Amino acid sequence: MKAYRLSHGGRIDGLQLHDVEERPLDPHEVRVGVKAVSLNYRDLMVAEGGYPIKNDTPIIPCSDGAGEVLAIGSMVTRVQPGDRVAASFFPHWFDGQPTQEKIASALGGDVDGMLAQAVTLHENTLVKMPDQLSYQEAATLPCAAVTAWNGLFESSHLRPGDTVLLLGTGGVSIFGLQMAKAAGLQVIITSSSDDKLARTRELGADETINYRTTPEWQDEVLRLTSGKGVDVVLEVGGEGTINRSIAATAVGGNIVTIGGVSGFGGEVNPRSLVTSIKRLSGIYVGSRAMLERTAAFIGGAGIKPVISNVFPFAEAQAAYRHLQSGKHFGKVVIDLTQ
Repeated sequence: MKAYRLSHGGRIDGLQLHDVEERPLDPHEVRVGVKAVSLNYRDLMVAEGGYPIKNDTPIIPCSDGAGEVLAIGSMVTRVQPGDRVAASFFPHWFDGQPTQEKIASALGGDVDGMLAQAVTLHENTLVKMPDQLSYQEAATLPCAAVTAWNGLFESSHLRPGDTVLLLGTGGVSIFGLQMAKAAGLQVIITSSSDDKLARTRELGADETINYRTTPEWQDEVLRLTSGKGVDVVLEVGGEGTINRSIAATAVGGNIVTIGGVSGFGGEVNPRSLVTSIKRLSGIYVGSRAMLERTAAFIGGAGIKPVISNVFPFAEAQAAYRHLQSGKHFGKVVIDLTQ
């Protein structure tokens, strides 16, 4: 069996293909033949050494993958051979509120992930995927889609007609756009590319802002909302955008902090939150139950995940570099059947 391995901070050139011996299954374990893997910004951070993990041993990277159940342990009941499944980002957070124990490890970080021809996982980590999604599409759900779902519908209390601000056109933001429109929400989205903004309008975006030509984009958000601001921001930018996101948020609104594409430093003035009763909520992907709800919502709404580019298994480094370039719109996928 072939699998990629990467050391924390080993950089993209350190992503190398290895032969891995498959071990016998424990009673509650499942062997999954991986068909597709999708990349997240986190995978670049692991490669560059900018992600907080405790494991110095080379690991199989990538949290997000989908495949077919090949074999099951003697006591497995959740899945059967032939089932189409994806793995939850956190293998020990099944439901309920997060705890330190539940989020102590995540696939492709502290423990082996999905960038392998086959993976062995506990049955409780797996979720069946909607039949209408291809393996490539199903592979995009565990991190980006769950994060968008959590930010919009678990950590926020949105109603039809409310307004959401999305930053950029990466996986979380595009899933946020698709889910928000399916739920009857208004969407404002930013990008530095007019071509990408045109594509977001095709997906239903109500208003678009080019942050290169409109650097004070928070003022434009206020103008577009008649001075009110948005009800929720999916804040993926970090130190370069957080204060603008706060300024663009309505009284009583929620700034859902997700990532740090521009870094994790910066300062927030508490007065900007207190005097307008705004909430700053940090989320970290979500539980297996959230993946189940996300998959059910996407299946029920007929949402087709947006895939920017697909690379064959042998070109995993090229897939990483494409994500690093920022040229993608939606998700970058590695197809293990190619």
